[in-house]
Amino acid sequence: MKKANYLSDRLFLGFIYVVLTLLTITTLLPVLQVITISVSPQNVTNSYGFHIIPTAFDFSGYQKMLHYQLIWTAYGNTIVRTLLGTCITVTLTFLGAYPLSKKTLPNRKLWTGFIVLTMFFSGGLIPSYLLLKNIGLMNSIWALVLPSAVSAFMLLIVRNFINSLPESLEESAKIDGANEFYILLRIVLPLSLPIIATVGLYTAVWHWNAWFDSMIYIQDQKKQVLQLLLRRIILEGQDASAEIGMTSTLVVNPDTLKMATLVVAIVPILCVYPFLQKYFVKGSLIGSIKG
Repeated sequence: MKKANYLSDRLFLGFIYVVLTLLTITTLLPVLQVITISVSPQNVTNSYGFHIIPTAFDFSGYQKMLHYQLIWTAYGNTIVRTLLGTCITVTLTFLGAYPLSKKTLPNRKLWTGFIVLTMFFSGGLIPSYLLLKNIGLMNSIWALVLPSAVSAFMLLIVRNFINSLPESLEESAKIDGANEFYILLRIVLPLSLPIIATVGLYTAVWHWNAWFDSMIYIQDQKKQVLQLLLRRIILEGQDASAEIGMTSTLVVNPDTLKMATLVVAIVPILCVYPFLQKYFVKGSLIGSIKG
């Protein structure tokens, strides 16, 4: 019996490893394809088949792209948007979730119901556009960070996390004379770092990849974000490449230029991910309560 269970466990683990290996391959292949094309000459990129490992190197795509001043301007706009939007979202989400987690909050179920309602119904694009236009946020970074400042889904996730914290922590702090503000900053906030890091990472990735709202609300080309410029380079192809080529004498294949711009756009998020991933599985309550 034990031998049968042991064999079934090994078969199950083998199946899991096969599935994970296939998922890893399907994830890495597009990334390797993009990187290889971005550093390959035109005769390689124009040939058929996958290009996983570079057979020849040509960095002219990066040289031309880095000489295009508008890319650096869009890069700066995207960094400012990501940092500002993430800070606002994390702050408002945590401050909104903390009182909702309190059982003593008056009409707690009513306020929660209002928040859940916004997950199913919204004003739509045209009312949102008219609202931002009437309050004077058009063509500014606030039009990109304020409409998405609070996510109802993330707010409920953080509320449930805070609600799962032992009440004995706050009760013991109150016995020692701590007020609500002290409990929030010194007890609840440190224990909530895993969920805060998760919300911050998801928000940062969303802001970094967002381009549609910039296309709608931003008319000044110097205030647009990197992803919108990347979309223009990929979709317009030859026209955008010719415009970039005006700043350099290099002759570059449009596909190489597109992939080089794409690599530059995804590198920051790839660098940030490993540093925040540890918070996803960290046991936030280990050692917080002594018996």
